[in-house]
Amino acid sequence: MWGWATRWTHLPRIYNQSCGLDGPISCCTLDHIPLVSKCGTFPPESCFFSLICSLGSFMVMLVGLLRYAHVIECCGPSLLNTLGLAAGWICAAGLTMVGNFQVDYAKVLHYIGAGVAFPTSMLFVFLQSVLTYRMAKTRGHYWTGHLRSILSALAFITLVFSGVFFVQESFVLQHVAALCEWIFIINVLVFYGTFTFEFGAISTDTFLVLLKASQAPKSYKSDSSTASTPHGHSHSEGLAMV
Repeated sequence: MWGWATRWTHLPRIYNQSCGLDGPISCCTLDHIPLVSKCGTFPPESCFFSLICSLGSFMVMLVGLLRYAHVIECCGPSLLNTLGLAAGWICAAGLTMVGNFQVDYAKVLHYIGAGVAFPTSMLFVFLQSVLTYRMAKTRGHYWTGHLRSILSALAFITLVFSGVFFVQESFVLQHVAALCEWIFIINVLVFYGTFTFEFGAISTDTFLVLLKASQAPKSYKSDSSTASTPHGHSHSEGLAMV
């Protein structure tokens, strides 16, 4: 989350004239810009923030695995599908760090988690949009691809603007950066919600396909060794005949 960059201590602390001299001064500091992480810094909010991020990371891993199995079932193994699974799981690891290391108490680890989670999240939604078009067979599938493409484009724009606006020496733009950050997160959540179209067709066969895919290298070796056995017998029989 781009709002966790270095604070500008040389700027004036009071910037919102609506607060007034008699108003709550705390709302007029750079430490209280409504970024996602800042809303989960102090207890009890921090407890819920850690819980939601940890649960969210688990759901990201689960959704990524189900999507990976579904694509294999429909189209077979592919490099894009493998990259999508890897991006989702790396995003889950970064999200776990973001939720369990608050920005005010473990800033470096929090930044590392954010730097891992956000780019990989963007990569995940982009790859899934491409896979949607590759798997599309009906008009509904193409409409799903269009929806995911729009969500991916919006996620990319808000993510870039969030970073660009926050580094500006303007309190207004830094608040816009916080708004973009919230839009990005909500946009990604909506993107994950679009998987309900495909997951409705998931059955036990999908998990069997995933199990077979994980055992494919072993089966390949056994098949190759089995295939080489007749040649070995024929060679030995040839020697016996000679």
